[in-house]
Amino acid sequence: MTEQLRLMAVHAHPDDESSKGAAMMAKYVSEGVEVLVATCTGGERGSILNPKLQGDPYIEEHIHEVRAREMAEAREILGVRQEWLGFVDSGLPEGDPLPPLPDGCFAVQDVAEAAEPLVRLIRSFRPQVVTTYDENGGYPHPDHIMTHKITMVAFDAAGDPERYPAAGEPWQPQKLYYNQGFNRARTEALHEALLARGLESPYAEWLERWAESAMPERQLTTRVPCAEYFPVRDKALIAHATQIDPDGGWFRVPMDVQQEVWPTEDFELARSLVDTSLPESDLFAGIRQN
Repeated sequence: MTEQLRLMAVHAHPDDESSKGAAMMAKYVSEGVEVLVATCTGGERGSILNPKLQGDPYIEEHIHEVRAREMAEAREILGVRQEWLGFVDSGLPEGDPLPPLPDGCFAVQDVAEAAEPLVRLIRSFRPQVVTTYDENGGYPHPDHIMTHKITMVAFDAAGDPERYPAAGEPWQPQKLYYNQGFNRARTEALHEALLARGLESPYAEWLERWAESAMPERQLTTRVPCAEYFPVRDKALIAHATQIDPDGGWFRVPMDVQQEVWPTEDFELARSLVDTSLPESDLFAGIRQN
């Protein structure tokens, strides 16, 4: 295939792109693939999760600007382009019963209307491959679930000249994937590897919750080898300083253990308009040969 390969990753908030599929993106960038991150919201209602920055009045007052600067640094590290879709963070409601979502936030938008900016972006960038979250959002954050919804609409609509006629020339992506990096098989493998080395595992409670959960296992159709880019992923994560503590849980598994035990980032093929054979090791399988 001589046409330029392009990948679009659709995420809910700044920092999601660095915790879900970042090493994969850095790998493809190194191979000459154009990669664009579409960020649905500005992360305005995200809590300051790094204890070293909690209580800083400037950050609390200017969280939108701070998170935008963090995103700019992370995208430079990963070598990707990035565009904001312009929606307002919904926050993560807590309580029983859950409180209503804030007026005007992303998760309360009409799905068909909210998909239009993404359709426009797909038609202008013209990706062959799109990645996003599954119907559960990866975890049940309202913005992640809404990101799934608008991506499914946009994937189908972008190539249809009858839909969103004012959003640019039609373009049909050929494959759609769900991020499945936080899967049980990977977690179990890392947990067992740490214990075998006499190291403490941060995953015991995760695995207990999984054992008690009725959630079905997702199918890992596509495992992209990208272990050499795990350090790039971590550097991009740390750029999101308000969200990521460099001494926190994200980094408890030694890099050499991660690279040896689970050297891939993992995906679930949700839609394909090209012939491909599962399992895959390349998101562009079936496209490169066309």
